[in-house]
Amino acid sequence: MDRIRVRGGNRLTGTIEISGAKNAALPLMVASLLTDEALELTHVPRLADIASLTGILRQHGTDVVPNGENADTGNDGRHLTLQTKEITSTVAPYDLVRKMRASFLVTGPLLARMGEANVSLPGGCAIGSRPVDLHLKGLEALGAEIRLEGGYVHAAAPRGLKGARVSFPFVSVGATENLLMAASLADGTSVLENAAREPEITDLGECLQKMGAKVGGLGTSTITVEGVPRLGGARHQVVADRIETGTFVMAVAITGGEVELIGGRADLIGAVLSVLKASGVEYEETARGLRVARNGARPLPVDVETEPYPGFPTDLQAQLMALLATADGTSHIKESIFENRFMHVPELSRMGANIHVDGQVATVRGVGRLKGAPVMATDLRASVSLILAGLAAEGETTVSRVYHLDRGFERIEEKLGGAGAEIERLKE
Repeated sequence: MDRIRVRGGNRLTGTIEISGAKNAALPLMVASLLTDEALELTHVPRLADIASLTGILRQHGTDVVPNGENADTGNDGRHLTLQTKEITSTVAPYDLVRKMRASFLVTGPLLARMGEANVSLPGGCAIGSRPVDLHLKGLEALGAEIRLEGGYVHAAAPRGLKGARVSFPFVSVGATENLLMAASLADGTSVLENAAREPEITDLGECLQKMGAKVGGLGTSTITVEGVPRLGGARHQVVADRIETGTFVMAVAITGGEVELIGGRADLIGAVLSVLKASGVEYEETARGLRVARNGARPLPVDVETEPYPGFPTDLQAQLMALLATADGTSHIKESIFENRFMHVPELSRMGANIHVDGQVATVRGVGRLKGAPVMATDLRASVSLILAGLAAEGETTVSRVYHLDRGFERIEEKLGGAGAEIERLKE
């Protein structure tokens, strides 16, 4: 099992390229099930989750062809062409779905195109239960008949899906994506109320529009979808990864460096930049992306609560905690999205961080310098927070279980190393 070793103390300088967003690429890939024509996606990150979803789509009958950079190595590359001329199976088995929750998104497209879907329940999650109830209730509102049996969702719409008004009791990115895709082929108009507003959903909606879908209200809490009989092919570039962008902004902040993030978009991380500006980070938009810097002074403390977009994202909470562990004062972070998302705290504490957790609130008292230590990743975002801490720590930090990291961060050791970090992957 690979590990990553970091020797702290180096300022980050130069440039770092921002990849396409994993959380956008996954539903975009699933959207290929909605048509028998080719969907071409560019700026696709090379990640373990992309490979896992490729396997799931292929067993449904999708032909996935990687092109471009590193395609000859068997890697999924940066350019994918996906075409499902015929759906050969409406079953998404447990041994595939259990690997990643995003695979449950195939339910809506299979149901919309084939009138049935048999998808394994994805089960629990290290950072919370994240139930699929909202997905199922929304599909029922569109006319699907849902039956749970043997750990599987058996969904049927023998007379096709019908447009309906769906009001989510709370914001759910996955349910919004599933219903958006399903409604695009439904008979009639659907209105999704209290819909998630994340840029990745807007990106999905814009791709569906290119495929011929009639979608309005993207970026707002009310999305309107006028169903069409069929969708066609399209070519679409995956939006820049705002979580990776925010992570590298914090990497610069924690090392006191100056870096231009090529392809980074300030408009996607407005709440993050506001918090980091209050902590002492300077930034400006450039022709190529976003330039960020912090002087040699310690970061200033801030108080933050995670919220659905456009608020501060839960996926950057762990990274912010690593930064604030070095701040000149006391900060508070309230995690309001997922339970159990403070599992990185004991590992940061091993590095000398002073953090106390009381329910949903973490009190972070900054220390002058973290100390390198062997630590273990507990989930995707926690893993990168430990690398950030290692960048600022005295001595050597070794992060184990980095398979979590490989699910969501593309070549992070190469990107950080190219900007001056002393970081390497240790192969087992």
